[in-house]
Amino acid sequence: AAPMPEEDCMKLNPSFVGIALSSLLAIDLWASKRLGVCAGEGSAWGSARPLMKVIEVSGHGIPWLLGTFYGLCQSDSSAAREVLLNLLFALLLDLVMVAVVKGIVKRPRPTHNKMDMFVAISVDKYSFPSGHATRAALVCRFVLRHLVLAVPLRVLMVLWVLIVSISRVMLGRHNMTDVLFGLLLGYVLYSVVEYCWLSPLSVPALFALW
Repeated sequence: AAPMPEEDCMKLNPSFVGIALSSLLAIDLWASKRLGVCAGEGSAWGSARPLMKVIEVSGHGIPWLLGTFYGLCQSDSSAAREVLLNLLFALLLDLVMVAVVKGIVKRPRPTHNKMDMFVAISVDKYSFPSGHATRAALVCRFVLRHLVLAVPLRVLMVLWVLIVSISRVMLGRHNMTDVLFGLLLGYVLYSVVEYCWLSPLSVPALFALW
């Protein structure tokens, strides 16, 4: 008999890695759908959907960008301006990186998601990674590193990250792997911000604008 084409052999004899990835993807989709208890008004926890949407806004990029820019304009301390300028840089880097990854992966959002998100753009039709989870992890590391906070506030900051991340799956916006990768990406992006830290010594012309 003539040998089978290589691609047919691959389909009939999938590798262990292929089987493992397919199984993990199936588990991810199944668990994410089961946890999407606030995906609609008729869902199991549909009454909690308005609260979940408030949490969604708390992790959205626009409020963080506007708040940081306003603080930067109002600040009269050079140290505060340096921190706020780097936070603004971190938020912009986060938006760009999430948009690039979403555009490359192009994973659709869960089928049970309602497209009623707060100020969505074209790339937001894709799911991987979760921009809210990425931003939450990035902002949390930034705030804990550069702001002096009491222990209860530091704990609340970490809880906010967890609540925002969980709410993305509960609302049906994302699958679990979208959120987990988003948290990892945000953690890594903070290291990039620290490495490229903007200061009056490294970019004096930028600070001269303020």
